[in-house]
Amino acid sequence: MQSIPDLIAKKRDGKALSTEEIQTFINAVTNKTVQECQTGAMLMAIYLKGMTVAETQVLTREMMSSGEVMSWPDAWAGHVVDKHSTGGVGDKVSLVLAPALAACNCKVPMISGRGLAHTGGTLDKLESIPGFNIQQTQSEILEVLTSVGCCIVGQTEMLVPADRVLYALRDATSTVDSLPLITGSIISKKGAESLSALVLDVKFGRAALYKDLVNARELAQSLVTAGNSLGVRTAAVLSSMNSIIGRCVGNSLEVIESLETLKGNGPDDLMELVTTLGGVLLMMTGVASNLSEGKTRISEAVTGGEALSKFQAMMEAQGVTKETAQLLCSENADYYQVLRKSKTCIELKTQERGVVEDIDGLCLAHVLHKLGAGRSRTGERIKHSVGAELLVALGENVSEGSPWLRLHYETPAPTPEQMAQLQNSLVLASEENTNYQKRDLVQDILLPATNHIL
Repeated sequence: MQSIPDLIAKKRDGKALSTEEIQTFINAVTNKTVQECQTGAMLMAIYLKGMTVAETQVLTREMMSSGEVMSWPDAWAGHVVDKHSTGGVGDKVSLVLAPALAACNCKVPMISGRGLAHTGGTLDKLESIPGFNIQQTQSEILEVLTSVGCCIVGQTEMLVPADRVLYALRDATSTVDSLPLITGSIISKKGAESLSALVLDVKFGRAALYKDLVNARELAQSLVTAGNSLGVRTAAVLSSMNSIIGRCVGNSLEVIESLETLKGNGPDDLMELVTTLGGVLLMMTGVASNLSEGKTRISEAVTGGEALSKFQAMMEAQGVTKETAQLLCSENADYYQVLRKSKTCIELKTQERGVVEDIDGLCLAHVLHKLGAGRSRTGERIKHSVGAELLVALGENVSEGSPWLRLHYETPAPTPEQMAQLQNSLVLASEENTNYQKRDLVQDILLPATNHIL
């Protein structure tokens, strides 16, 4: 058996690692028999030299097998599904999609993450609801899925332990942005969920990990290939991420917008993502015969109220009191009876008249992050009430002095520089000189088997 330094040298020199060599490395990481500096060196070698498709598939499989792999009742075969997003601003899709899928008779063991840097985390959003418990054992997850059909939880201690080590070191060694390492991290965790089907929302644009469609498509292809190699029917949706999804950014505000969406009052872009991602999953599992039917089924589950009922049941199953869950899901709910309200709200006003040509979602997210809506390091506390509401839409005509953003904050208050940054994130053009053109949110859909792009 080759030593760890030999394996590092081989990858450093640009050579492909064998299945046995990748197994040796992942076993050493899992069993903590490799020095941290050696693990960091291997990550840097992979980052610089890359991996073949075959290497990436082996890495993913070995990471998945480093801990427990979930198992489900035979009766659920073909209907256990999940979704993963590569991260965006205002991305509350999971909160609407999971209960909508459950309403369509799918089982959704959604294992989600926390926010880091400018990207919000699904778990942080749900924890703004008093009592919501994201820590569930495998037996508790099984119980919630049996009674409700969906759950949204954090990664268990025994699920893909190799990724827990590698993920932390990738951040420390500046090797986060590596195609094989991203692929291995995402797909190994989803593979360990023993899914029938998986859909990936791969973002591209100013506020996404990948700024352009070409690189995002390369990531999508890598993820789809790795997922299918594990026997999980995997597809990817490529969606634009320049502004924000919906109208709200910030944990409590995104929960409110999700609940409003589940009550049939959701913004069009959010519903487009929910129905497209859900439609792809229903098509891949055979619940729907094609994408159009799948999208319709998901839309009807939301507008008909079945998804809202599932969300209420999920909240109660994961620790929220019945009274709190009922209040949040009631018509004309006073959300701030339950959710924390920020100490201060101010509205920013337009400085001229014109057409809303652009809103810089990344700039908005960075300011909110500094005000406490996000975290800079793992374990840091966040302020669930901090956030912002867009009061205008792209392409809208606005007059000078009209409110366009409502900012919710605690302490510290935004600095003059931060207020200027927020104001500059709004781009207006005159009606005569506007370049605004409504663009499709979903650009491509990469399906399994044929790798056909719709």
